[in-house]
Amino acid sequence: MSTDTATRVERIRALVQDRLAPVQLEVLDESAAHAGHAGAAGGAGHFRVRVVSDAFSGLPRVQRHRLVYEALGSLLRSDIHALALTTLAPGETV
Repeated sequence: MSTDTATRVERIRALVQDRLAPVQLEVLDESAAHAGHAGAAGGAGHFRVRVVSDAFSGLPRVQRHRLVYEALGSLLRSDIHALALTTLAPGETV
C-alpha cells in the first residue's frame, strides 16, 4: 500500500470515526482493481467502507449513506471517485 493510499484510508477512517463513533469500521482501498478506469486517471480512489454505528438505528439506507457522505465532506470531491457503503446499526446483518 502506497503512502498516499495509506493516508487516504487513514483520513477516511478518522472522519467516519469522529462523526459516527462506529462500533465497527472497515475501510478497504480497491483502487488497484480499477487501474486504467477514467476516474482513477485523476488520482481519486475506489473505496469500500463498512460502518456499524448506533447513529444508524432507525434510519433508512439513504439517510445512513448521507451521514457517511457528510462525514467525508471534501474527500468526496478530491480523493474518492467511487464509494461502496455497507451501513448497519448494531445487531443488524447484511
